[in-house]
Amino acid sequence: MTSKEIRDLSAAEITTKIRETRETLLNLRLRKQTGQVEKTHEIRNLRKDIARLETIQNQKKAKPVAA
Repeated sequence: MTSKEIRDLSAAEITTKIRETRETLLNLRLRKQTGQVEKTHEIRNLRKDIARLETIQNQKKAKPVAA
């Protein structure tokens, strides 16, 4: 997910997306422990997506966009 796509989301959608991504990351970590994950780079990508989501969420909280 790119930063531009994230910026188009509302605050509630960003929160939901963070929750979903964290759940996916947790499941992927559990599967990695049992040796069921072949694409381990997905863990890194999910962590980066969460960081992007949280960064943009914090930016929106700090500076609300005037309409």
